[in-house]
Amino acid sequence: MTTEHPPVPTPTAPVARGPEMLTGAASVVRTLELLGITDVFGLPGGAILPVYDPLMDSTKLRHILVRHEQGAGHAAEGYASSSGKLGVCIATSGPGATNLVTAIADAHMDSVPILAITGQVFSTLMGTDAFQEADIVGITMPVTKHSFLVKDAREIPATIAAAMHIASTGRPGPVLVDITKDAQQDTVPFIWPPKVDLPGYRPVTKAHGKQINAAAQLLAESKKPVLYVGGGVIRARASEELLTLAEATGAPVVTTLMARGAFPDSHSQQLGMPGMHGTVPAVLALQEADLIVSLGARFDDRVTGKAALFAPNAKVVHVDVDPAEISKIRVADVPIVGDARDVIVDLTSAYAEAVRDAPADIKDWWDYLDGLRAEFPLGFAPTTDGALAPQYVIQRIGEITGPEGVYAAGVGQHQMWAAQFIKYERPNAWLNSGGAGTMGYAVPAAMGAKVAQPDRDVWAIDGDGCFQMTNQELATCTINNIPIKVAIINNSSLGMVRQWQTLFYEGRYSNTDLNTGADTIRIPDFVKLAEAYGALGIRVTKEEEVDAAIKLALETNDRPVVIDFVVSRDSMVWPMVPQGVSNNYIQYAKDHSPEFEDE
Repeated sequence: MTTEHPPVPTPTAPVARGPEMLTGAASVVRTLELLGITDVFGLPGGAILPVYDPLMDSTKLRHILVRHEQGAGHAAEGYASSSGKLGVCIATSGPGATNLVTAIADAHMDSVPILAITGQVFSTLMGTDAFQEADIVGITMPVTKHSFLVKDAREIPATIAAAMHIASTGRPGPVLVDITKDAQQDTVPFIWPPKVDLPGYRPVTKAHGKQINAAAQLLAESKKPVLYVGGGVIRARASEELLTLAEATGAPVVTTLMARGAFPDSHSQQLGMPGMHGTVPAVLALQEADLIVSLGARFDDRVTGKAALFAPNAKVVHVDVDPAEISKIRVADVPIVGDARDVIVDLTSAYAEAVRDAPADIKDWWDYLDGLRAEFPLGFAPTTDGALAPQYVIQRIGEITGPEGVYAAGVGQHQMWAAQFIKYERPNAWLNSGGAGTMGYAVPAAMGAKVAQPDRDVWAIDGDGCFQMTNQELATCTINNIPIKVAIINNSSLGMVRQWQTLFYEGRYSNTDLNTGADTIRIPDFVKLAEAYGALGIRVTKEEEVDAAIKLALETNDRPVVIDFVVSRDSMVWPMVPQGVSNNYIQYAKDHSPEFEDE
């Protein structure tokens, strides 16, 4: 009896598999997945429609459908600013793309890493004024780190990878990738990883040792030093290193509007925020310093006042990853190009060496600054019209929520009060539109932050004017289970414009009354509006109601919450330096300025 064996298969050469064939649209989705992107904000339209088809099948990308493209852009900003990750937004051609421009410009001013992907009309139609055509690459060129136009599907993976690299390295910022509809529809080999070749793009991160030593020597010899900290310290993730440097030098620290939280407010060396609405100690410390060590700050006009009169006796060490910022406004005695975190580490060790034999003595400087702190503490006067004090409302939001919360503000008085009266203990807790001053930033930015940081309480602190620009994103929040808290500081007016009209235009309130608050027709009624969007709406008119409303908002996590805080329209932001004068003219309150020895 014989046993039959199965025939032995004849060995064959392995089948050579070529690269996978994908449409350009599918390449967009696959590239984002492979780059580790998990969340995108967008709104479809004709020229980006090919991308939305494979996006529907992705299990790795969460797409959040916004109600306006500007909301997608600000949501991407809030996502990035609260987490340090790249924010991504998608829009169609023409008006869809141009609706992103405000958010792109905002991200450019505040160095926020976002990737904006837009659809473009067929390449054969470009330049013909085709339906929904706009030259978005040309439009955004001044307000992006780089703008790409892709007409060939084979270039999509490398272009998006390059865009992410550019947006996230060096000085972060927005990058636009505009892709024609034919490039999205063409089927081509998908090559991964792509070859990213960026000749000329080599951000310097490691500073020159000679410059570090020169800065350390100036710091060791200084009698009146100030660490002037900007938003670059937060973008560089350098807060711990800053704390080490500050404690090693004993120098006072001021944190700009963009840097709130970079250095703890509870720290004894923190003087607060400098600038037009800064604290008196912070403003005067810079003004009277003999040395300013600028870390990731850019000598913005809101900080310097009249630049020619700013800090007249100070030498300047200017640290920035962007060489274009150094000596742009104030000539630096010691310019240092490099990443803030790397530079601060090197400067700390160089300073220790510089003071090893001769410790620095800045006791007299601190005696003077502590005197200013005692004489000019941050505070506010009670209202005279019986309405809520907005500063009190915002202060209680911060105290009840705590430092682990995230606070996104719109632009105007409520933004300044939120920067002043909430205590920030950690970076990435404070989100705002600093450079561009974009009304409508808060609600979508808070939405983006909540997507990035779902376990944190996220507040949008908004004005009644700002809120009416982007409140449609409450629909996005409700439907996508993004339970943000919105505090409307409702003074029934464009508050900061009204403040300037009070101070500089003899109280002529031209076109600043919004009719949303007490004793008005209340259009819109913010509580009804919140309810229409599926949110919890609450109105607060008395001080004894404030805490309960905030606590209810914090306990409500099944939907967004909107609190209409009806505040006094006569409340003003103090201190204040009027525009175009020396910071020596800081007003602590209306008609009240500090006395100066040299006056």
